[in-house]
Amino acid sequence: MASLLLSRRDLDFLLYEWLDVESLTARPRFADHSRETFDAALDLSETIATRHFAPHNKKNDAEEPRFDGTRVHIIPEVREALRVFADAGLIGGAMDAEVGGMQLPGVVADACFAWFQAANVGTAAYPFLTVGNANLLLAHGSAPQVDTYVRPMVEGRFTGTMCLSEPQAGSSLADVRTRAEPAADGSYRLFGNKMWISGGDHELTENIVHLVLARIPGGPPGVKGLSLFIVPKYLVEPDGTLGERNDVVLAGLNHKMGYRGTTNTLLNFGEGAFRPGGAPGAVGHLVGEPHRGLSYMFHMMNEARIGVGLGATALGYTGYLHALDYARSRPQGRPLTGKDAAAPQVPIIEHADVRRMLLAQKSYVEGALALILYCGRLLDEQRTAASAEERDRARTLLDVLTPIAKSWPSQWCLEANSLAIQVHGGYGYTREYDVEQFYRDNRLNPIHEGTHGIHGLDLLGRKVVADGGAGLGLLARTVSATTARAAATQGELAAFGAQLDAAMAQVIAVTGRLWADGDPQTALANASVYLEAVGHTVLAWIWLEQLLAADGHDGDFHEGKRQAGRYFFRYELPRTGPQFALLESLDRTTLDMNPDHF
Repeated sequence: MASLLLSRRDLDFLLYEWLDVESLTARPRFADHSRETFDAALDLSETIATRHFAPHNKKNDAEEPRFDGTRVHIIPEVREALRVFADAGLIGGAMDAEVGGMQLPGVVADACFAWFQAANVGTAAYPFLTVGNANLLLAHGSAPQVDTYVRPMVEGRFTGTMCLSEPQAGSSLADVRTRAEPAADGSYRLFGNKMWISGGDHELTENIVHLVLARIPGGPPGVKGLSLFIVPKYLVEPDGTLGERNDVVLAGLNHKMGYRGTTNTLLNFGEGAFRPGGAPGAVGHLVGEPHRGLSYMFHMMNEARIGVGLGATALGYTGYLHALDYARSRPQGRPLTGKDAAAPQVPIIEHADVRRMLLAQKSYVEGALALILYCGRLLDEQRTAASAEERDRARTLLDVLTPIAKSWPSQWCLEANSLAIQVHGGYGYTREYDVEQFYRDNRLNPIHEGTHGIHGLDLLGRKVVADGGAGLGLLARTVSATTARAAATQGELAAFGAQLDAAMAQVIAVTGRLWADGDPQTALANASVYLEAVGHTVLAWIWLEQLLAADGHDGDFHEGKRQAGRYFFRYELPRTGPQFALLESLDRTTLDMNPDHF
């Protein structure tokens, strides 16, 4: 029976028929790998996700973590699933062999992890955060910090978090108040509070490694005064054994509508509940240089943004497969032209409107998965391409795509989950059917790692104008190369290419128009609309790339790709026309609304 988590056939198409990940094995970093080792990692991921993550997904949701005032209680299946995950070596999937990793290409590691996010996003959040934490320390930590904290994370003995938000600051990191006071031994003592910290407290592993943004007294105001600190739950002795409890206190759990299996915490640092060595404050160790904490944290944040996009995609994808399975097996109604009430009912997939909803889902989730894996491939290019020019090109293109890779799947794969509920009819919004939970879990992703509004501001206010518009120009040239290949087919794909060229020309024109007057308030008032319109244009490009890869191939799978691509170009890309018109008019309706008039 085909999996209801993801389509392995689609992953194979994207990885091997389109992105040609096999060619990466010619590079020194991946020389020990082959198609066989990639397939083995994918097979192992599917097996573990199916056997150890998916079975407790609903239980994880129904019996969410509970804090009794002393410790957090989590269902035992979570610990066992994480043990199997770690024992398989998957935490270090893309990391260096030197620290215990598999040294897989990032794009393959992403494809592997998607299985776990589709199976049980609540449990998968713990290794998700741990991998990001470890990667940051590998990039910016000292050798002793790597030995002390990263190696145990790769082994599955420690987990990691990222501690940015505070109750009074939210996403406004310039208003972070947590302070870090230097101690005589070269460490720091931290005082403050952090809110919405996923995985912030539990007993699933021996230790938790918090990466905390805080201010060293005397530093500059705003984000330029933030430094980054390692603050473990338990202090680690020089020989690697665990010492006494650090002064990091769980003040309480937040109870979300989704991701219920992941502890989400309010943490107090330095409140005096624990006083290592008699000194007040939570012991922290500076990562890198003072006042560069946010630049270091962006390493984890950007990785997490693409990871949130992957999680949103995985939830949308499994919801689509559940809806497809239901539509094929649920008999209801008869053909519109059938007049015999005594005739057998037909499966609801025979009804055009149900096929419309399934086709919309297919276009969203398969397009989103392709986008995320393309970003993974860019990251591999950034790290391992032969020339500095190729590496810079990949970095620039990935920078401009990152806000789209986070936000587009979070919006449209959530819509796929909504349509999956609709396909199920009245059953869809009952807890007995999985699609109701998929929607609740996915609803968090438009907020996780920055809201749509934040990423709209990032795309329009930074990414497309940075370095004189270098990122947008590169994106336009990359899209143009695809449409040129489509034009050579002189058929349907050529027409889609022309449609995409027109949309991309509007992106360029509208971007110039928004910034022509030098008025950032007006330019950015509709940044979220800009994000959505550019996102749809990018997804049309990604679909055209898939259609070109499928061109000339027969069979149900490739025909399904062609039909989903047609749907996107005929139903979805035209949505951008009114959006571009609104943006070009420099509309100030929202900006001019007086708050007193609400």
